[in-house]
Amino acid sequence: MHSTPVVDVTTSPEATALPGHVTHPAQGIDALCESASVASGHAISPTLYNIDLAPTKRQGRRWTGYSIFTLWANDVHSLGNYAFAVGLFSLGLGGWQILVALGIGATLLFMLLSLSGFMGHKTGVPFPVMSRISFGIRGAQLASLLRGAVAVAWFGIQTFLASVVLRVMLVAMVPSLHELDANSILGLSTLGWAAFAALWIIQLIIVSFGMEMIRKYEAFAGPIILLTMVLLAIWVFTEAHGQIQWSGIRGLEGGEMWRTIFAGGALWVSIYGTFVLNFCDFTRSAVSRKSIVRGNFWGIPINMLVFGAIVVVLAGGQYKINGTVIETPSDIVGSIPNTLFLVLACLAILILTIAVNLMANFVAPVYALTNLFPKHLNFRKAAWVSGTIGLIILPWNLYNNPLVIVYFLGGLGALLGPLFGVVMADYWLLRRGKVNVPELYSDKPSAAYFYKKGVNPKAIMALLPASAVAILIAFVPAVEAAAPFAWFFGAGIGALTYYLIADRKQQFQDVDGEAIAVASTH
Repeated sequence: MHSTPVVDVTTSPEATALPGHVTHPAQGIDALCESASVASGHAISPTLYNIDLAPTKRQGRRWTGYSIFTLWANDVHSLGNYAFAVGLFSLGLGGWQILVALGIGATLLFMLLSLSGFMGHKTGVPFPVMSRISFGIRGAQLASLLRGAVAVAWFGIQTFLASVVLRVMLVAMVPSLHELDANSILGLSTLGWAAFAALWIIQLIIVSFGMEMIRKYEAFAGPIILLTMVLLAIWVFTEAHGQIQWSGIRGLEGGEMWRTIFAGGALWVSIYGTFVLNFCDFTRSAVSRKSIVRGNFWGIPINMLVFGAIVVVLAGGQYKINGTVIETPSDIVGSIPNTLFLVLACLAILILTIAVNLMANFVAPVYALTNLFPKHLNFRKAAWVSGTIGLIILPWNLYNNPLVIVYFLGGLGALLGPLFGVVMADYWLLRRGKVNVPELYSDKPSAAYFYKKGVNPKAIMALLPASAVAILIAFVPAVEAAAPFAWFFGAGIGALTYYLIADRKQQFQDVDGEAIAVASTH
């Protein structure tokens, strides 16, 4: 790989400021870009580059295999994932069938996430910048905003769901607070508003300290979540006198059973359709490719099988206890007779939900907004803007409206498969991993990623039919049987279409971004 001399561009804005003089953010970015241009020999644009969008230096990266493992230790055990996996039990799958479905999904995810993670490690750039490779320096706004829009809505919804758990915990500790939970102000009670606001502020404070604080929080939360869920499973197993419902409650057999198993595995991949897109937001600070593989191996297939075993015990054990099928672990937590244990379980779920929200629903919109306004927003400011949007949309009303969840968020989610297909086909099949990183920040018409007015028309041409097919499969009742596989259809059609219409005779340069890189702890 070709490299250029390294110059510490991170000191430029501060160094150029006069004593007692407050530098306007735009002036600081201009100075930073000027320094980066000199260091790299490329014209770095202030509309494309700032401290948060710049590639990370290879030296000093801190995301180890354990850091990546704890991402999955938190996210895999989210309440939403438990609700999905328990839903497989409701559909009629038994214990071994659920494990097979999750195993199929985990194997595919391990491969997809490793490929996506390698891109971040090599280039050191976040997803909005990564998508400039295939969509162009301006067309990338479409990809990053689609990913960010899905995330910011789910950030608000997940914060609301966590606030419900917090309300249960507070009422259990102080029963008189129940009086504050009986009214309604814009859809939430007084206690509901207090709980939501508290969790909203806590998350914003954590994110305000940047990716390094998120890494530390994930590392703190991971073991707590695993231990809590294992203990909860042991408690249910004990209450069920060591018996669980191992076979499916509907007794699926033959072709119907295997279709449901593969559909479950496909939906498991679709759930992570957001993450396979912007996993580079985290691996851009990974210490090595081996750390990505190691973290993914223990965090995806191994951790997901542990997750599956817990699901089987929770759902199958509870069914043996009273003949009911739970929806989430929260149902079991609410039945814990001991107030102390109930409070501890609620605290663990709160820690979990915050961890999931930070990694899955906060980082993506923050980078998307920073990419949209690099001269005016840094990571901290974008975090507050993103969080504010997640508040003003009154997410509890969205959550209580099935049409919004299914058609708006579901529709946006269906577009993520085609996006992934185009990005991956361009990076791995067409370019074979060759990227001119400094030119990702250049708006010169001669730059490699300027294409036509900053947009790659062939990427858009590939995206449109793939998106149309994915949405039709996801929502048209006549093809309902194929709906679980919508993400794969979208990704496959997007990748194949792009590869066929792209110019495969192009010559690509491979230039690293060390000359314009910044410390990965920003």
